[in-house]
Amino acid sequence: MSRFSYVNGRFLPHAQASISIDDRGFLFGDAIYEVWSVRHGHLLDSEGHFERLKRSLGELRIPMPIGVPALRLVIGELLRRNRVDEGLVYLEISRGAARRDHVFPPAGTRPTLVMTAKRVDFAAADARAERGIGVISLPDQRWGRCDIKTVNLLPNVLAKQAAREAGAFEAWQVDDEGFVTEGASSNAWIVTAEGVLVTRPADHAILHGITRATILRLARDAGYDVEERGFTLDEAHGAREAFITSATTFVTPVVRIDDRPVGNGAPGSLGSLLRETYLAAQ
Repeated sequence: MSRFSYVNGRFLPHAQASISIDDRGFLFGDAIYEVWSVRHGHLLDSEGHFERLKRSLGELRIPMPIGVPALRLVIGELLRRNRVDEGLVYLEISRGAARRDHVFPPAGTRPTLVMTAKRVDFAAADARAERGIGVISLPDQRWGRCDIKTVNLLPNVLAKQAAREAGAFEAWQVDDEGFVTEGASSNAWIVTAEGVLVTRPADHAILHGITRATILRLARDAGYDVEERGFTLDEAHGAREAFITSATTFVTPVVRIDDRPVGNGAPGSLGSLLRETYLAAQ
């Protein structure tokens, strides 16, 4: 079956989809992106992702190329053309194509809008969650506005590759004060010995994860104690449980950090329960 993508108002065969060599996303990383998981044909946490999309564009002063209702229609058609019932939708919006210059291009330059969709077998993710994952720790070398979902992901790429080479799934990044910020592609959580859920507050140092926000709400609604604060690696090593959250991993237990077991070295009950609760709520 042919795969289709969407570029600036046109559905095109994926192999033929392209953007200008002068596009500022390509030249400067002057672009934002958003990702939705699709399960049973439904966009998970759709409203949160659309709101973050608008926020990221606003922070970079890039206009919305089309409105959210139109985006929903395009995404629905993209899923239909690609026959995606379980998978991912990727969206990227750049400041557009213009002569290479660091300053913004002339007013009226049209933003570039690209979307793709692909099927994903979530059985592999479910199996990974059942056995748990390992993470490594690395110094956080990213810029100071990680709350904006830009395509400037080179430090994340290097961290993720370091994790792969170390036999781990994810890398937890640590700031200059010794506190965990987040993973290369996920938010980081621990459960203290007292049963308190801890995750870093949504400041400029982390991406404001949509799955993270939903888990916070579900945990509080269920009556769990939750603290939004920084935590150190030492605290993580001594935690009862740890897990990551993201649009693609949902809630996935962490069973080792830097080759040291978390808790008893098996997925914790609270993280596993929150995963089930999250998916049931969708």
